[in-house]
Order: sequence, then structure tokens, then C-alpha cells
Amino acid sequence: MPHSWRCDHSPDCADARDEDDCDQDECLVNNGGCSHLCVDQPMGFLCDCPAGMRLVHDSQCEEIDMCLDSDVCNQLCVHVNGTFSCDCHEGYLMSPRTGECKAKGDVAQLVLSSSEGVRRVNTAGMEYREMAAHLLGPGPMAALTANRTVYWARPGQGSIYRISMDGKPLEPVLLLKGHGAVLGLAVDWIHELLYWTNADTHSIDVARLDVSAQRLLIGGLAMPTGVAVEPLLGFLFWAEGGSSPRIERAGLDGEGRLPLITSAIWNPVAISLDMPRQLLYWVDSGMRTISRVGFDGQHRKTVVESNGYLDRPFGLAVFEGHVYWSEQDTHSICSADKHNGSLFRVILPNIASPGGLVLIHPVLQPKGPAVCGNNGGVCLYECVPDLFSGTSSPSFTCIPPKGSSGDDDDDDVVSHTLPGPALSDTTSAGLLSLIVVLIVLLAGVVLWWWREECRPSRTLDLQDFSLKESQDPLIQAPARGMEVCPVKDTLLKLDLDHY
Repeated sequence: MPHSWRCDHSPDCADARDEDDCDQDECLVNNGGCSHLCVDQPMGFLCDCPAGMRLVHDSQCEEIDMCLDSDVCNQLCVHVNGTFSCDCHEGYLMSPRTGECKAKGDVAQLVLSSSEGVRRVNTAGMEYREMAAHLLGPGPMAALTANRTVYWARPGQGSIYRISMDGKPLEPVLLLKGHGAVLGLAVDWIHELLYWTNADTHSIDVARLDVSAQRLLIGGLAMPTGVAVEPLLGFLFWAEGGSSPRIERAGLDGEGRLPLITSAIWNPVAISLDMPRQLLYWVDSGMRTISRVGFDGQHRKTVVESNGYLDRPFGLAVFEGHVYWSEQDTHSICSADKHNGSLFRVILPNIASPGGLVLIHPVLQPKGPAVCGNNGGVCLYECVPDLFSGTSSPSFTCIPPKGSSGDDDDDDVVSHTLPGPALSDTTSAGLLSLIVVLIVLLAGVVLWWWREECRPSRTLDLQDFSLKESQDPLIQAPARGMEVCPVKDTLLKLDLDHY
């Protein structure tokens, strides 16, 4: 049947089937599945979006971000009346020649694993040095910039090592042993935690950096691969392969899961964060691409497609204006522009089985408040992760310094479970006022009780009232004839230091 016959208000078939269901309006049922506008057609329907939004996945609308769509700015971007104003975050300087935001200080170091050991090189491809020659294998990597420490997992064995970058090569320290197939590592530099994905237990695990405690955080995953953390915002990200590949986000305690990518994704093997722009990058070995998406799951874009150097990727890192990856078929470490894949270059060729990548620079792990939920999400004292209590709802605990409240009682410890809404200033002020009123009322009750107890009885003859002297040498006996308030076997303690 020619398409022109359908619903032309003229029966062309003998049984007029070309005019069947022509008056059906699919938009009347669940808006046709459209997130915003549904437009009925003579045959079928179309989803549409209002001004300032665009259609994605045929049925969903998202706001148009001209700064992200045009990628004219490297970091901060303000779009006003068709013009763009660019700026850089603290710790970066804008290059007057390229407009790229360059990190202040020393050149960043790129640490990589391979079958020849753990090596490092700067982002210019110079100063190629050996760090741990006997740690062999293309395992995942993570870093703690503050003390220039690198973490590496031995592929297939589940052993995690700590390596120092300072001075001459030091003997690596074995932290954890026999934890299954570790495919991804990430360091929370604020709360001093180490996260990793475990393909054998299908989980994401977490441990303190001193490995004094550890636990399974998120279970029931298909094939967890890459993992990344943004502790300043309280976000944990991970990728999954297998039959239902996806990228998800949750809180640092594993609660509040949110899928970011669930379609047009085959085998994400590694993820990395562009924190200044709040973008997540992932490399897909099945689609042979590098793509990005916002922390909210919007503004997805493919930035690099295979040109022969992205057929079997392993590691991924993002820094300044570039994305870096390792490629096992060509035995190389490559980089390209993080916006559109231009400026491609091979930083290091002839690397035997290149594996995980991690970049070392102070701006990649900025200092900030710990996420403890106290005082609107900021811990004023010491924030201690309480992820290892074995409860179903792990939390972070805010502990004031000893002596801050006049005693060292356990009452000083206040635990807050993440994520949770922060109290506004108005609500906090109201609660404080209520507490003060209750304290005043309590003090009045205590004063009234004391006066009633200490009031002399009208029927009591003071001459018949006798006291037994105290046997405690530090307590003076009362003088005879003195009015005394008997002390009952009751201890009342009013601790105002907490308020």
C-alpha cells in the first residue's frame, strides 16, 4: 500500500483498511509518552518541546545550555544575548593565546600501569620514569594528591597496593589482599576513603585509607567497572557492563541511586570526572567512543570516536582541556581535546599492555568541608566516616574536638546519615529559640522544686531536729540550729554546654 493512501479520507483498498484508525489520537493516553508536548498526526504522533528546550531520545525534553552545546569555554561560561564570557576556577589561569584554563604550579604528572610496571610521565610526554617495576599488569589506579600517593590493584587477584611518588622508588605497601577482580579505584580525599568495584562480588566496596575498616557498600550490580567520587558535592559514580550496561550516581554512603546513562551504551570500561564543569566522561570499548554527560544526567555528547586509537581502551582521565586514555591494541597513551576530539596526539607509544591512568595535580583534589550533615551539610569539627558499623544505613559522624564542651562525654558525638536535606537558617534559629525556652522552663521547675524541698515544716520543732555529722572529712558539718535542705537520692544534671 503506498503511504499516500493512508488516512487521505478516500478509501483506496477494497475493504477501506487504508482509512483504519485514522481518527485515533495517541496523545490522549499518557500524553503519548512525551515529557512535554505531544502532537497528533494523521498517522501516529510526534513529541515536541517548548522554546528553550530540545528533544532527546524521541520523547524527552531537556533545557538547552548554549555554553555546553557550543563548548566555547574551557570552564566557567556565561551566555548573554548571543555572546559568551569565559572564566576559570580558582587554581587555574586562562591562556591568552588559546583561552584554555591552565592549572597553576608544576606540570601535572600522568601515572600509568602496564605489564612492565607502574610508570609516570608529565602531560607533555616528557620525564618518563619508573615507579614500581615489579608491580606488573594493567590494573586500575587512583591517587591521593595531598601526600603524592598512588593506589594500584593487581589485575585478577584483588590485591591493592599503595605507592609513594616522593623521592627514589620505594617499596609498595600491600593494603588489601584477595578481594576479587578489582576493575576500578577511586579516592575520597576529603573523608580519606578508598572505593573500588569488585566484579566477583558484583559490588562497590569501601575502606578507610589506613584499611582499619572496610565493607561492602553497594551490592547486586551486574558487572561494575569504573568508579569515581566527587566528595565536595557528596557524589559517587560508577559504570556497569554486562547485559544491562549503565552509568549511575549515588551519595557517598551508597544511598539515593540515580541512573545517568541507560541507552546507547555497550561496555563502559572507565570513567573520569571534569569537576570544574560538573561533567562525567566515560570510554566505551564496545562503541569505541569517549562520551560525556552532566552530573544530572543531561547534556550527553560524544566527544571522541575511534580513529584506530580507540579500539580497545582501558584507562581514562580528564585534565584542563584534554582527555587522556590508554589503548591496548596500539600499545599507546593518547590525548585529544575534551570538547570535540580534535588535537589528537600519541603521548607515549610502545607501552606493553597499558592499563589504568591517573593524573596528579593539587587542583584535581581541592580542599573543602567534609559532608557530615551538621550545620547545613558542613562539619565544623572532625568528620569521621561511619560506613563500617554494619548497619543498612551507613553515615558520616561529626565529632567536636575534646574539651570543646567542657567534658569528653560520648554525648559530644553527633551522627548524620547521608544524603539528607540541610536545615535552613530560619529553621535553625527557630530550633535554637525553642531549646532556650525549654531550658528556661526546666530551670524554673528545678528552682520551684528546690524551694519546696527546702521550705521548713510548720509542725516541725527545730529543737527536736538533729543532724548527724558527715563522715567525709572534705564536707563540713552544718552548725546547729541551721536550716538544712535534705538531699534525696536523686541526681539532676543540667548540661548547658551543648546549647
